[in-house]
Amino acid sequence: MEVTGREPHARVAVLDRVPSPALVVGAIASVQFGSALAATLFSRIGPAGAVTLRLTVAALVLALIWRPRTHGRSGHDLRLAALFGLVLAGMNLSFYEALHRIPLGIAVAIEFVGPLGVAIAASRRAVDLLWAALAGLGIVALTRAKTHGIDGEGVGLALLAGVLWGAYIVLNTRIGRAFRDATGLAMAMCVGALALLPLGIASAGAHLLEPRSLLPGAAVGVLSSVIPYSFELEALRRIRMAVFGVLMSLEPAVAAVAGLIVLGQSMSARMVVGIALVSIASVGASRRATPAVGGA
Repeated sequence: MEVTGREPHARVAVLDRVPSPALVVGAIASVQFGSALAATLFSRIGPAGAVTLRLTVAALVLALIWRPRTHGRSGHDLRLAALFGLVLAGMNLSFYEALHRIPLGIAVAIEFVGPLGVAIAASRRAVDLLWAALAGLGIVALTRAKTHGIDGEGVGLALLAGVLWGAYIVLNTRIGRAFRDATGLAMAMCVGALALLPLGIASAGAHLLEPRSLLPGAAVGVLSSVIPYSFELEALRRIRMAVFGVLMSLEPAVAAVAGLIVLGQSMSARMVVGIALVSIASVGASRRATPAVGGA
């Protein structure tokens, strides 16, 4: 859900009359069902192949819309966009690798330690220590669940995705200052796609170009990047940041629903409790903090 929080020159007119909360919830649902669809490709092209298709499609669409140019940009701005793209690539790759090993709802809940950590670090309230502890309890509940064979490698990869998500949020703010519109994001997406291309080719080879891989992969790119980006960009024009952050806290729960519907991943009572604790902690920490946007 890549957003810069800055208003572009042009708006998506069709979204003007859609309520902002509906746009945010729609963006969340699009991302998580896109992730579930991506998981169905893992047996054919692997996580690296799936994320390569996702970022390549998103880069092409955003480049067509914003037409980013390096001419006239300072070296600092270009390095910032390149770093942003590499973080974006690493975040998505580590998340997809985690999703290959653990259920979607659990992966998203664990990944939430990144934006939650950023929100808490930016706060001076003692009560945020309570939210951190609550999130910690949720993670413990999730990692000790017995069903689905939760393994340490998947948990570690989800935590890595969370750390990179936190870095993404910090860099996203800087990109928003350096670039007047979404050209910085489009440029970064191109860098991320190019960085992952060798891994995608090594993982899937010619299978990347087969219609049964390419078409779902293109759908993943639209669902996981293009649609949520458009929805969130419009929503952020009209919605208070605190409300946005609270709505984003629905993401682990929506991910669990997407995993159940698309992948048949049922949830134990312990998993439900763990996801609920992480979501509650996210709501508490985001009420007066900058929202954690731009997830995998």
